[in-house]
Amino acid sequence: MNIVVLVKQVPDSGTERQLDSSDNTVARASADNVINEMDEYAIEEALTVKESQGGEVTVLTVGPDGATDAIRKALSMGADKAVHVSDTAIHGSCAVQTSAVIAAALSQLEYDLVICGAESTDGRVSVMPALLSERLGIPHLSGARKLTVEGSTLKVERQTDGGFWALEAQTPAIVSTWDTINEPRYPSFKGIMAAKKKPVETKSLADLGVDAGSVGLATATSQVLDFAGRPPKGEGVKVTDEGDGAEKLVGYLAEQKLV
Repeated sequence: MNIVVLVKQVPDSGTERQLDSSDNTVARASADNVINEMDEYAIEEALTVKESQGGEVTVLTVGPDGATDAIRKALSMGADKAVHVSDTAIHGSCAVQTSAVIAAALSQLEYDLVICGAESTDGRVSVMPALLSERLGIPHLSGARKLTVEGSTLKVERQTDGGFWALEAQTPAIVSTWDTINEPRYPSFKGIMAAKKKPVETKSLADLGVDAGSVGLATATSQVLDFAGRPPKGEGVKVTDEGDGAEKLVGYLAEQKLV
């Protein structure tokens, strides 16, 4: 089975993330960039399917040159090869534009299954799997907490408030995963060394047949027009308990419209 895993490099969510004042986009060049946490679960699931079904796992990412760090992480976990779409014209692209680039890249690959994390920690719009499903004309099994492969049939359990839904589709299809689906493996030293020798193919928009004028900040469907830093923390309010502390506390919370 040929599996493609979508991977994104994002600013570390454990650090303070910022916007670039020059164009109001995410400041990636100065950030501590890491592989998107949700994507690690997608990689693990792809490797698990490969181990049970055979085949090959290809990593696909769209990002600047520095995104190779995320690719190497995926390769060191056990993926076989990677495709890196890198083009300066992509900077500032919205999700709709990015989905067109990814769909074009996927159209040049052989795949039975595309696996991706349900969302990225820098955008958190959770729309990429559905956008790709629409563009490629293939099913999307969303929010998987469990994936079972039986020949060309994919079965997914999707978490809900009261239990789960059972979803099923035929390959080729897209599966988006949550962090409840597995526990990602740590790259071994052997895996890290092997990753250095695995093939990484770099492609531009021209290689994909995508018009550079159709992507980028200037034609994005959404933009940040303005932003401001978090205001400084104000001085707290001290409530003295004189037998009526609870009432005063509730009164304060009500005044701040917190209850």
